[in-house]
Amino acid sequence: MSHADRMASLIRTAAREARASAMPTPVFSQYRRYADEGDRLGYEELYFRRRRHVTALAAEALIDPGADPAALQDALWSVCDEYSWALPAHEKQAVDMGRGMDQCLDLFAALTACLLAETVQQCGERLDPRVTARVRAEVEHRVLTLLADDERPLPWESWPDNWAAVCGGSAGMAGIALWESGPRLERLLDRCRRAMRTYLSGFGDDGGCAEGVGYWAFGFAHFVYFAEELRRLTGEDLLDDPKVRAIASFPAVVHLGEGLFPAFSDGQERPDLPAALGCFLTTRLGVELPGLAPVTEMPGDWPDVTRTLRWGTLPAVRGANRSRTGTSWLPDLAWVVDRGESSAFAAKGGHNDEPHNHNDLGHFLLAAGGEVLLTDLGAGEYRKGYFDDDTRYTFLHNSSEGHSVPVVASRGQSAGRRRAARVLRCEPGADGVDYELDLTAAYEADGLRSLRRRFSWRRTPGELLLTDEVRAEHELTVDEVFVSRIEPRWEGSHAVWEGKTARARLAVPRQCVARDVETLHTTDHDGAPDTVHRLRVRFTVPAGTTSLRFTCTLQGR
Repeated sequence: MSHADRMASLIRTAAREARASAMPTPVFSQYRRYADEGDRLGYEELYFRRRRHVTALAAEALIDPGADPAALQDALWSVCDEYSWALPAHEKQAVDMGRGMDQCLDLFAALTACLLAETVQQCGERLDPRVTARVRAEVEHRVLTLLADDERPLPWESWPDNWAAVCGGSAGMAGIALWESGPRLERLLDRCRRAMRTYLSGFGDDGGCAEGVGYWAFGFAHFVYFAEELRRLTGEDLLDDPKVRAIASFPAVVHLGEGLFPAFSDGQERPDLPAALGCFLTTRLGVELPGLAPVTEMPGDWPDVTRTLRWGTLPAVRGANRSRTGTSWLPDLAWVVDRGESSAFAAKGGHNDEPHNHNDLGHFLLAAGGEVLLTDLGAGEYRKGYFDDDTRYTFLHNSSEGHSVPVVASRGQSAGRRRAARVLRCEPGADGVDYELDLTAAYEADGLRSLRRRFSWRRTPGELLLTDEVRAEHELTVDEVFVSRIEPRWEGSHAVWEGKTARARLAVPRQCVARDVETLHTTDHDGAPDTVHRLRVRFTVPAGTTSLRFTCTLQGR
């Protein structure tokens, strides 16, 4: 069965469920919770249920032209009634422009415009003309006119991240769906092209995405979707660029095997990868998207659904979950990833002002047997303050205390572009990699002269030698921190993390003055309870140079 066939089956199931249930009603008591309490998830869960309801009925109309359009028309009409197509957390996008929330053009307003515009375009005369006219008017008023008729730049047009691709791409697709060729469409497309250039400027020549593979998929998929619509309309090919091929290859370069990826920044270990994007990259660019599994539920974004129907001719079998062995080095991103047959290592440099930044210079992870033992927590729950400069690093997931990095004189790493790791060397070998970073600039600790972190990783048998070299003007405390979702136990001077399929065993130096395990209770990105175990090993280092060495071995069970 192809990805397209699986998607068609999922659409029919989702449409039956949508017809059997009422479309959720947006309520002010949920909308206000972000401003009042900092909670995003309550309103967003309702919002995205509404979008899934519309998407299911609209997609059914594509695969079954004889379907009764009554429920779809009601759903489209209801979306046109909404106070805002944007999320409460993004109100600033309108307020700063002096606009009402009916003209707040964020990610999800743009996605909504694309959903509604392509639906009325593709359904044609099957929809009541009054519904079609209202949809057209609302899409123009809420989204298209802001780009075609107002020259003031929108904030995201200068952001070299997923916002530029998703907002620009979705708005562009909506315009192509609704407007005939003419000056307004040309002005709109010019703005969208510029947004795409801004998006691509956020990548170095290595194609790496500092936001992680999940946000790579979100941004790059919508870049591709828009690029193909533009090519169909004008013949212009935004994909005819060597940099685009490097960006397309990013997941394959950093894949840890078994469908796992580094969850650096606000990433995920197992991100959802759109089947449409995977099929397109394989057939158009010859680039494989590792970890691509058959879709088991309808995606939330309309283009992911419709492009899977259009491009998903490949067999829906589990993708290449095992990467090639060897070392990948992304010099612009300063990530190194090394994969063995059953184990993997990844570490990062960079700076502490990256998109979706975490204060995590020198952070690393170890995986074996298809699970991550020493981990990156990835994205926390997005709440009020999560993206504010003055409060972002009070959240565990974003602070250096949520990462396997040193704490010097009770101080973690500081934020800012000048808080950068300097790469001293990266030397891949026949059986691993040696990677060394100067982390001194990340710390504001009185008496710290320098801090260098060296990784010596050997994939056979799966062993990491970690050395932190500290130069101090006077006596300092240094806490070495190791983060996992598995609670370690002690075996003499060794800490052991026992996973389901493998374990990690860390030799702790005897000169440590204290060691303990902190168990922290937090919430994950979806708001579900999450338990984090943080091993902290304390040293008192004298004036001069001290080397702190740890050996961690991975073993299968």
